[in-house]
Amino acid sequence: MSFLSVVSPFALFILCCRSLIHAQQPYVAKATTNCSNTADSALGYSCNGLNKSCRAYLVFRSQPPYTTVASISTLLGSDPSQVSEINSVRETTTFPTNQLVIVPVNCSCSGDYSQANTSYVVQQGDTPFLIANNTYQGLSTCQAIQDQKSTGTVDIFPGETLTVPLRCACPTKNQSDLGVRYLLSYLVAPGDAVSIPSVRFGANTGTTLEANGLTEQNPTIFPFTTLLIPLQNPPTSSQTVAPPPPPTSPPPSPPPPSPSPNSNKSSNKTWVYVVVGVVGGIVLTLIIGTIIFFVFFRKSKKQPSPVIVSQSSEAHEKPLNKKTDEESLEFSESISSIAQSIKVYKFEDLEAATDNFGPSCWIKGSVYRGLINGDFAAIKKMNGDVSKEIDLLNKINHSNLIRLSGVCFNDGQWYLVYEYAANGQLSDWIYHSSNEGKFLNWTQRIQIASDVAKGLNYLHIFTNYPHVHKDIKSSNILLDSDLRAKIANFAMARSTDGMEGEFALTRHIVGTKGYMAPEYLENGLVSTKLDVYAFGILTLEIITGKEVAALYREENRNLSDVLNGVLSGEDGLEESLGQLIDPSMQGNYPSGLAVLMVRLIDSCLHKNPADRPAMDEIVQSLSRILTTSLAWELSNNISGYHSSS
Repeated sequence: MSFLSVVSPFALFILCCRSLIHAQQPYVAKATTNCSNTADSALGYSCNGLNKSCRAYLVFRSQPPYTTVASISTLLGSDPSQVSEINSVRETTTFPTNQLVIVPVNCSCSGDYSQANTSYVVQQGDTPFLIANNTYQGLSTCQAIQDQKSTGTVDIFPGETLTVPLRCACPTKNQSDLGVRYLLSYLVAPGDAVSIPSVRFGANTGTTLEANGLTEQNPTIFPFTTLLIPLQNPPTSSQTVAPPPPPTSPPPSPPPPSPSPNSNKSSNKTWVYVVVGVVGGIVLTLIIGTIIFFVFFRKSKKQPSPVIVSQSSEAHEKPLNKKTDEESLEFSESISSIAQSIKVYKFEDLEAATDNFGPSCWIKGSVYRGLINGDFAAIKKMNGDVSKEIDLLNKINHSNLIRLSGVCFNDGQWYLVYEYAANGQLSDWIYHSSNEGKFLNWTQRIQIASDVAKGLNYLHIFTNYPHVHKDIKSSNILLDSDLRAKIANFAMARSTDGMEGEFALTRHIVGTKGYMAPEYLENGLVSTKLDVYAFGILTLEIITGKEVAALYREENRNLSDVLNGVLSGEDGLEESLGQLIDPSMQGNYPSGLAVLMVRLIDSCLHKNPADRPAMDEIVQSLSRILTTSLAWELSNNISGYHSSS
């Protein structure tokens, strides 16, 4: 029988056409992380389908505020009745967070690319990168959104309506000949491999690799990108549930022993072995049973477990009661890893310390001043999971980082007790609109900048795994009674553990506008250089006395252009400095050192993060500037003053 006679015609067809269907669409990979990269794959899938339009499917993960059939349909430009039908739910359904939702769309050619268009109204703080990766989760790209703009401007504005092209494609002729009728745009999640969505949606992994221009030698895919899954039939709601792992098969039973010539003799002794085995098993069972009894009986007698609380400087046990069982257990579990080295306060003690959290003790926001054991403390109410912040604050020990002295959990809220910074937020001292007569002289400003730099340098180098603060701004810098700076608010701090190389990628962009570095705001890149950029903005505010937003607005040009104009002495050095430096100092600053500060700030604001200095370099530069500033102050007999807070 010949080879051809045993090979099925279908298999021969696949063998013949394998090269023809290879690379139906190139996989976009990391092309979307740089919005200035306008490679074809970032703009959309090529319009190379058998038909110019077709039914296609998208996968969307429900995230607030897009968790209902109606909101998801509106966002993705789909028919709510079709979304509800294919997901086997009602049109009024609300999906749980992170639920995979199948969205049918009409995919058609627009120029060289296949896409399903939808519209989106720009919100405050939006950028093309955020819209593509946060809102649409990677179903579009910042390049494609910018390419759709009718105007030539790159900027987008709140209230503006954008056309958002969603990534979809139609099967090629070769795919259609193999039975592929639909292409599903799957959103790659962290940890995904090509085989995972392929198996989930009933596709062949090899066909999925070919459809995306991937190979077995290079199958790498990245989160927040789309992967085309070739389908012979429409997807179903059952495929949105992750398949259970395959059951582990028990090891095969060993074959029965072959009969031996001495089997008759050995059988006479079998009863002896049986008796010994039974007796040994009973003894072993009794021993194990005794151990289990004592362990669990003693454990049950200790329930409910007491929560260690602190009153004044002595700790005592507070038994749980029925009303607070659940909250106390949750609290105890949340800080179990650090409870040995942190003080846990009774809520009643904090109430007494803050006059029942009354207005007379209120500082700002959710922060209150309390008197504990004769010393002032700052007590901050917080919601949600604060265990990471507590864990970090419990590990760090630096004079320029706010110190956490204890915690409390009550009625679903956390209360973090910090050291008290008598002079409050730096923003209250440097912005003229709110400083109420408070004044900082030149040397005090340089000292504060140096303190912040030292605190950041400690975070970046000396913590167990360097940390990025991610929210350096004037309101997160506190001043003690000696006007020495302490960095506060570590809610957004991120460890570099797990980062590949110097940078990590995120689509969850959070922070304060004006302080966020361009590579983070536009492309989601995270590194310690984020803090360097924010430090540059903060230091500029310190020496100018203006909010960064005001600097952008008043100058109406790039900050680097402003600083370079000063450094080049376009209007004369003294005059340029006079226009930049806080006028409240009335010229009482060393112009030579002021130029050095402007140069340092400018280096921190480089668009390319690799061009920014590391914090240890900044600390050294500021140390020299501070030493010279102190000498200048003494020689000029200029003394600073400030009002009490």
